[in-house]
Amino acid sequence: MLSLRRLLEQAELELNLLVPGDGEGTDRELLWLHNTELADPAPYVRPGELVLTNGVWLDEADPTSFVDAVHRADAAGIVFGLRKETPTTPSELIEACRRIGMPLAEISIEVPFTAVTRAAATLLAESRLSELSGTVRRSGALASAISRGAGAAGILQVVRQDHDLPLVVVDRTGHQLAGTQVNLSPAQLRDATRALTRHPPPLETDLDGTTASIFLVTALADIDAGLFCLRAYRDLAPNEVAALEQAGTYLSLEVAKQQAVHAIEQRFAAEVLDMVQAGPSREADVAERLRTFGVDPTGPVAVLAIAGPSAAPGQMSHDAETVTDLLLDQGLAALVVGGSRETIAFVSWPQAGRMSLRAVGEELQRRIFRTRDAGRVLVAIGGVSPTSAGLGTMLMQARETCRAMQAQADGPVVQEFGDVDSHRLLVAMLDRETLGRFARGVLGELRAQDRSGDLESTLRTFLELDGHYGATAERLHIHVNTLRNRLGRLAELTRRDVRTTDGRVDLFLALQADSLS
Repeated sequence: MLSLRRLLEQAELELNLLVPGDGEGTDRELLWLHNTELADPAPYVRPGELVLTNGVWLDEADPTSFVDAVHRADAAGIVFGLRKETPTTPSELIEACRRIGMPLAEISIEVPFTAVTRAAATLLAESRLSELSGTVRRSGALASAISRGAGAAGILQVVRQDHDLPLVVVDRTGHQLAGTQVNLSPAQLRDATRALTRHPPPLETDLDGTTASIFLVTALADIDAGLFCLRAYRDLAPNEVAALEQAGTYLSLEVAKQQAVHAIEQRFAAEVLDMVQAGPSREADVAERLRTFGVDPTGPVAVLAIAGPSAAPGQMSHDAETVTDLLLDQGLAALVVGGSRETIAFVSWPQAGRMSLRAVGEELQRRIFRTRDAGRVLVAIGGVSPTSAGLGTMLMQARETCRAMQAQADGPVVQEFGDVDSHRLLVAMLDRETLGRFARGVLGELRAQDRSGDLESTLRTFLELDGHYGATAERLHIHVNTLRNRLGRLAELTRRDVRTTDGRVDLFLALQADSLS
């Protein structure tokens, strides 16, 4: 960077600083040099230029008006060239510069302004060459960090070799991927996530009382993370900004790589759910897949389901990476599968007898709630299977417990399957073949004859509204007599009258069994 201070350091220029100036003073970056003898140079001087003058204008203007004009143009300072006619810098000029905080230096009679220009050109070229060399060197170091698998932390370490800055990388889900000199608090992580999801994202943001500059990390044509520097943007030097922007580019490659690996792992893990539900025929495959994720299939394996109070399709539950990290923090290896309704965790349970599974669930619930703006977080405990061979039952129990909890707006946030007082507990104890046979026996003829689906829709609505005729007719936009006719037809096809308690129980359980089979 070219500045008056750097020119003052060149002994051959014989510059003498008379007024250091206010603010950045002699450290202000110079746009270039401007030689002038006009009494009012303001229209021609650009902001950031250093004004060189011999004072020829003294015959027609006073120093105060000249300095005011230079200041009005936002020049970076004045260099007064001594000559035989003015062997010393006028005291009025010195006083005017001191009054408004304008840097002022004088140059001896023997040194021409062309020497200053040549020195400035040399310094600027050296500065730009140094910046370019630094960029090239840093680019090689960043590429090396990625190629050797150093990750986001390795990229930040490269930046720290040149700039001692507090840096942290946070993704859109609120995970801190890496940091130097800093670990963000849960509140700061939430603030960082909010900033990344704003459109457009801000240049700066407040992280729970700390101002931070944001350098965006875009992996797949979207903002996937941010490089946060815990300094205000205005306090960063241009070379620091350039280094952080360059690091952001390489972080994009790293985040894209992590996303690809994570997507593959999730597809690999998601297959386990199908294998577990397939029963004994896939037990060997389940065991092998669990072993890949560090879960011992020959020992006890617990099953947990984590979700919010709503099971609306398309609304993502708490992602697998968060749950995995929290379980690992407690020393528990796990295979975690994220989904739109709930996140399922198969947890290696070597601590059986020394640690309460409920305590693990409660800690998991607290930490997810504290880490994210998660609203109400539910953790359902399906139970512990002696080996991976019994996970099908544990999985069903975890899911049914979770659904029962979701149906209770003010219910517990951590619950075990055995604590659920619901028909779901009884249904979950039956195998899928039995459930399917029961559902087909009750609903088979109805579905064969109900081509439009109106009768089944009427049945579901009638049960949902607790058998209220008026509310059901209003919801379906039909007359109450039409509703009575449909219920009569339902009784003929299912041989169960929904208007009676026995019939209603059978039909309700058949629908429940059908959803599980």
